[in-house]
Amino acid sequence: MFKNLILAVALAFSGTAGVTAVSLEAESASLSGGAAVATDHSGYTGSGFVGGYTDGNKGSAATTFTVNGPGSKTVTLRYANGTGATMTLSLYVNGGKLRQISLPPLANWDTWGSVAQGVELGSGANTIAYRFDATDSGNVNLDNITLGDAPATGPGTYETETAFFSGGLRTATSLGGFTGTGYLDAQSAGRVIRTVNVPAAGGQNATLRYANGTGSAKTVTVQVNGVQTQTLNLPAGSGWLTATHPVPLRAGLNLVGYQLDSGGLALDNVTVTTGAALAVRGATVPYTEYEAEAGSTNGTVIGPDRTYRTLPSEASGRRAVRLEQGRHVEFTLTKPANSIVVRYSIPDGASTRLAVVANGTKAKDLDLTSVYSWVYGNYPFTNDPADGGGHRFFDEVRSTLPGYPAGTVLRLRNDTATPITVDLIDTEVAAAPLAAPANAVDITGHGATPGGGDDTAAINAAIGVAKSQGRPVWIPAGTFDISARINVENVTIRGTGMWHSVLRGNDGKGGFIATGSNVQLADFTLAGDVRQRDPDGADTTDAAMRGDFGTGSLIHNVWVEHAKVGLWVNRADGLYVAGTRIRDTFADGVNLNDQVSNTRVDQSTLRNTGDDALAMWSHTASVTNSAFTFNTAALPALANTAAVYGGNGNRIEDNLFSDTVYTSAGIAVSTWHQAQPFSGTTSIQRNTLTRTGGWNNDWNSSQGAVWIYAESRDITAPVLLKDLTITGSSYQAIQLSWQKTITGLTLDHVAISGAGTYGIEIHAAGSMTAAHVTVENAASGGLLNTTGYTINRGPGNSGW
Repeated sequence: MFKNLILAVALAFSGTAGVTAVSLEAESASLSGGAAVATDHSGYTGSGFVGGYTDGNKGSAATTFTVNGPGSKTVTLRYANGTGATMTLSLYVNGGKLRQISLPPLANWDTWGSVAQGVELGSGANTIAYRFDATDSGNVNLDNITLGDAPATGPGTYETETAFFSGGLRTATSLGGFTGTGYLDAQSAGRVIRTVNVPAAGGQNATLRYANGTGSAKTVTVQVNGVQTQTLNLPAGSGWLTATHPVPLRAGLNLVGYQLDSGGLALDNVTVTTGAALAVRGATVPYTEYEAEAGSTNGTVIGPDRTYRTLPSEASGRRAVRLEQGRHVEFTLTKPANSIVVRYSIPDGASTRLAVVANGTKAKDLDLTSVYSWVYGNYPFTNDPADGGGHRFFDEVRSTLPGYPAGTVLRLRNDTATPITVDLIDTEVAAAPLAAPANAVDITGHGATPGGGDDTAAINAAIGVAKSQGRPVWIPAGTFDISARINVENVTIRGTGMWHSVLRGNDGKGGFIATGSNVQLADFTLAGDVRQRDPDGADTTDAAMRGDFGTGSLIHNVWVEHAKVGLWVNRADGLYVAGTRIRDTFADGVNLNDQVSNTRVDQSTLRNTGDDALAMWSHTASVTNSAFTFNTAALPALANTAAVYGGNGNRIEDNLFSDTVYTSAGIAVSTWHQAQPFSGTTSIQRNTLTRTGGWNNDWNSSQGAVWIYAESRDITAPVLLKDLTITGSSYQAIQLSWQKTITGLTLDHVAISGAGTYGIEIHAAGSMTAAHVTVENAASGGLLNTTGYTINRGPGNSGW
């Protein structure tokens, strides 16, 4: 038929739910737009195929069919493409564009191939359409479509297409029968790391679903929580295959990884025997959080108040409980616990104790200090009370406890004359210490002594031996003191767990600086000793982790507190950060800066950072294809819970953000701070923002919960705000500023409730598209558009 084929075909089909697979011949469908049945190429099924269309019909051709019955389905298109290049069509479900699909070239026009797509169908009649849109290249022949049930998955099945991956792996949908929304196609060597969640520690099995059509077996290296466990043989065969292997898992969040040494494999999912669901948004955490104001108390509940430099403004939920001498607040445990974290505030210059009482029996006293809280003056703040304007009131203390069952009443009691304000507690079952990995270099074998002086030299000596011999470094249980940055490159540093192995900084110093690839940091706490914020450009205190992480690096299960910054990355390609806790830093929690690509911060919690909790800053080079996903960030004392400053194709997705304090947004998308321009699509999807946004004293103006800020440059690359829930924003829920051009913005399914001023406020030129955006109870109204900004309204908008 015609080698410059444009597809335009309408299919009509009525089926019933539960049919495994139904094939529909294109030549029997209703054709539109000049499409014609043809038979001049061999290999087709039925009585012919659809062809005969020229490029003159581009933008108008469509393929539509109707099916009955809900559920997850796989739609497989059989096609011919003899052009020698990959061509495209667009797939629509129930009138909405699902995605553009690629149709790779085949040997000739007599050869037929297939591509499959996962679709979700609702009850009753559904429409599925293949369209030749103006952005498509068409030029294919259509033989038939097969609609089949997608394979069922249970709660212990974890999809690879949503995992972290790097190297030669790409998401794909061309092989039929995948689960979820796609799979990973290994075009060359690479790695995938999938987070899984199990209720109890122990050995069990994982099953990898894969395809291998290469004709020969492939091998992958299995890593569990960063430790190599085995080499897995994956035989070749047709269709989707499975390989089951043992995995030693911890209770809660685990990392199951596969390192591929070559291409040719497709990876669909990983199923774990006792796997449980991960949190839908935010981090999956092992602890249970209890707000003090929700407990039983004879103290004084303070707040709510969001006024900057008041104590409640820095409290979770903007409320806390003040305990004078003899007063208490108590909580009934809903889950067992043997450890506690208390977020508290005491007067500057004070130190005191807080009693922990379990079912009427005193368990211990917690030592509280103010040395890591209280700063004064304006940015970048000082430790001098003479400068006035005190803030940064809260700090945290943690401790192990005897094991208590659910139902235990934990009472926090102030037995001293120093007033103590309690914001919240976190309780969990802290796991037993982990065993040392095989052949590890123990730092105590090189002179490190828990609590016995400066161990920096001993740790450096252990790292030197480990690197030269290809062995990991082991930090046993105990607290080890460091006084300088420790260089790491091509080495693994592991501890017994974040509750047991502690590296303690001194006099503002102590942390890791990466100088190259293949760095792994895992299973310890870095307790810094930073007590002030450096002015911009100064470097007198240390970040917990910073530097050049090269390729193949991994950071997981690391707890950071009282550092300058939790993690500052100057260079990395394929760095994965998961399961970290970053608390009480004096500047950023995480900053991906400049030459960073294919990097992801995932399943982590951040609280009381001194600047952005999570930031991507394309300052002198663009951060590219990187992401903040499934994190929980709250209470940055300054700036935003998450921000992306310029860059190419970055994502902020599936997070929980709350309680920003000052000069702050929940999510900022901005060219501020001399950022590089945006390119690609910046994706802000499936985030929940609660009580975010703030006031900027320098500008005497507010900042929205979502703030699109074109400062040094226009923002003209696509920005997608989709499936957002914005509740109780302090000022605007969505704000566009300031007097520059913002185009390519899409708002889709955004629910705004209880904005302090406007639901949407615009001070920019340009245009956006908005559909299914709802505004309720905005104090000043649904919309303020001061600049005549063009809004292209789709369906489902209300309240503005």
